[in-house]
Amino acid sequence: MTPTDESSIPTQNPYQSDSKESVCPDHERPSRARWVVLAMLCSMSFVLYIDRVCMSQAIVPIGNEFGFSNLEKSLVMMAFTLAYGLFEVPTGRWGDKYGARRILTRIVVWWSVFTVGTAMCFGFYSLLLVRFLFGAGEAGAYPNTARVIATWFPQRERDTAQGAFMAFSLVGGAVTPFLAAYMIEMLGGWRWPFVVFGVFGAIWAALFHAWFRDDPAEHSWVGPAELELIRSGPAPSRAHEVPIPWGLLFQQRSLWLLGLIITCGAFNSYLYISWYPNYLQKARGLTNVESGWLSSMVLAGGAIGLQIGGIVGGRIVRRARNWSLARRMIGCCSYASAAVSLLISVQFASPKWSAALAAVSCACMFFHQSTWWSTTTDISGRHVGALFGLANGMGVIGAMGSQLFFGLFADWRAEHGFTGRAQWDPAMYVVACVLVCGAATWLFVDPTRTIEGEAVEHFPSAGGSDR
Repeated sequence: MTPTDESSIPTQNPYQSDSKESVCPDHERPSRARWVVLAMLCSMSFVLYIDRVCMSQAIVPIGNEFGFSNLEKSLVMMAFTLAYGLFEVPTGRWGDKYGARRILTRIVVWWSVFTVGTAMCFGFYSLLLVRFLFGAGEAGAYPNTARVIATWFPQRERDTAQGAFMAFSLVGGAVTPFLAAYMIEMLGGWRWPFVVFGVFGAIWAALFHAWFRDDPAEHSWVGPAELELIRSGPAPSRAHEVPIPWGLLFQQRSLWLLGLIITCGAFNSYLYISWYPNYLQKARGLTNVESGWLSSMVLAGGAIGLQIGGIVGGRIVRRARNWSLARRMIGCCSYASAAVSLLISVQFASPKWSAALAAVSCACMFFHQSTWWSTTTDISGRHVGALFGLANGMGVIGAMGSQLFFGLFADWRAEHGFTGRAQWDPAMYVVACVLVCGAATWLFVDPTRTIEGEAVEHFPSAGGSDR
């Protein structure tokens, strides 16, 4: 069936693929260089979240040392998020133009330098500046990774690759709270974890730059069969070849809806990334190490949910008669179940049981992530770096809102005489309402058209082939 024939059938699933033999010669087994690329991306994602989440565990001793209020803690964490959002689109665009190899290397070197620089801060304003520069350096990691996956993987493998990449980010986030907590206790202060974690990134950047190539055809590890497999579907064009149609961008409702969805998700996830250890210590009365373990458990739930979502969600989309509806329902059910689980978690007096239900909520919320990633990549069409960066960058609004909200809310409740759980727990109801908003938004997304109005069947980015 030709692409023209397929596009005439609205419910035809472009992600149902033929066997590998239809792509590769029978006599030659494809090489596996693309899985080495995935391993490198996953390790980058792991280090990325180690450096990012370390602050959530360190902010309590930092606040104690410098006498920060909850609002000042919020502003320190928001400095990173603001810079990350401001530089997400231009850095994604640089990847479109100059290639992900150069840009990802620069990103990781930059964020490693300022992770170490965090340990050298001496007060509120120095922390504010360093964390802002840290965020500016880390921006663009996700859109450039999206470009690498779109270039190095055939359509039917991209959901799995995207799910693995995102899962490793949460694995890094999951191990960081208890690692940072122990390092703070054993090494005698909050500064040392930033030094150690910053070194990891510098090592990764050197290895990646030496091994990776933007074009699979230029890599000596890629055989002819693997190259044919990779090129069984379209790859994103270079930016100078295809200008971004900015005028059409404002007519593409679904891209903005995806931005709203990721904003709602970020409001929820930054509760765990920025404030959850502080919540466990201040509201639930746990020690730094105890809060580290439970925070790690919650983020581990997110990693599990994300990995399962990448595999199961991809299969659901491939096998569905109406793949567009399947994607919308995955996203809607993911957010709705996360809201219900979070509401239940607040009812438990036991910190362990409360954290266990929060882990379930985190798993449910991240189940949709690969579906969101694939849908955004598809709609971006030939402009993956810049437009994925735009949609992902919208999440900064939710992330900053979450970081600011919890600090202001906690201080406001304290001013009215509330302490412990009474000071913090009501904020969880607000988060649940935001998740319900995200669930409803998913129902209005149309994943079948690119930014330029072309059918997504011609530009599938994940889950299968249209052949």
